[in-house]
Amino acid sequence: MSAVKLFVTGVNGFIGTHLLESILTKTDWHVSGFDISESNLLPYECRSHFTFRKGDIFKADKELEEEVIKADVVIPLAGIAKPAYYIKKPVWTFELDFEQNLKMVRLCAKYGKRIIFPSTSEVYGMSGDAELKEDESPLIVGPIVKMRWIYSCSKQMMDRMIVAYGQEQGLQYTLFRPFNWIGPRLDTFKDAENHSARSVTQILYDVIHRRKVSLVNGGEQRRSFTWVGDGVEGLMKIIENKNNRADDEIFNIGNPANNYSVKELAELVIDEAKKFPKFREAAENTVLEIIPSAAYYGKSYDDMQNRVPSVKKMEQKLGWKPKTGMHELLNRTIAWYAEHEDN
Repeated sequence: MSAVKLFVTGVNGFIGTHLLESILTKTDWHVSGFDISESNLLPYECRSHFTFRKGDIFKADKELEEEVIKADVVIPLAGIAKPAYYIKKPVWTFELDFEQNLKMVRLCAKYGKRIIFPSTSEVYGMSGDAELKEDESPLIVGPIVKMRWIYSCSKQMMDRMIVAYGQEQGLQYTLFRPFNWIGPRLDTFKDAENHSARSVTQILYDVIHRRKVSLVNGGEQRRSFTWVGDGVEGLMKIIENKNNRADDEIFNIGNPANNYSVKELAELVIDEAKKFPKFREAAENTVLEIIPSAAYYGKSYDDMQNRVPSVKKMEQKLGWKPKTGMHELLNRTIAWYAEHEDN
């Protein structure tokens, strides 16, 4: 693929930095990044095919339009993706995940740019399908008063708007749905200190700081966990888009083989942490506690019991499938936090 010009918002975030690293290491593509922070970008600042603009997406309409005009492909990664955040700040979640990203969609439609949008496994909500399929499974969410679903609904509406722009104005798009991507920089330990981190980071922080590991509603909820490197490989194939096989498609990017309950996840994190001398004693003395969801998240929380992706379409159309098992992805993640414990 010839040198492509990418514009990536949220480039300083979890997926953004891993995608940036992969692009700069493996391709000659040029990345123009935008974010409100640059805390994770120091290793990449001197790369000739990476440029960065710092700014607030709520206040940067002119700058965003300038970047879209220059780009071949736009990947708007800016958004809220933490349950603790979208339960406590639902209005902000909707404003960022839907309203601000809708601006990006409209700019791409206006200037004829391809958009690759990060949907989410959350759009499937409480669907009872044993294997969630992009074009077939129903999208079922909980009651309005359960604020947890505002994130799912915001992303679902964005998916629908993108497909609608494709139908009416010929917008070239691909939607991808990450299923619990795990790896370095997933969340900070500052988030975990305030019980605002996602599962793996929260559990690890509680283990090494000798706090009880909270199992919300007993930790029986199951998820399918995916190594971020595998996920980014899939995303790279979407960007590359050989023979236009990703055009106007929705893809799950997850690992159905890594389906575990949160309780099992906690036990695996503890077992892997024991392999690191600096964490061993704390891990051996970790206590698990069951806590009601209302006590941990508040009354507006809701949940689903299982979520397993079908990744057959990714394999058939783009030749991608996950390859990293649960023990390996946790060991790699914990190793990074062992080296960067202050993050």
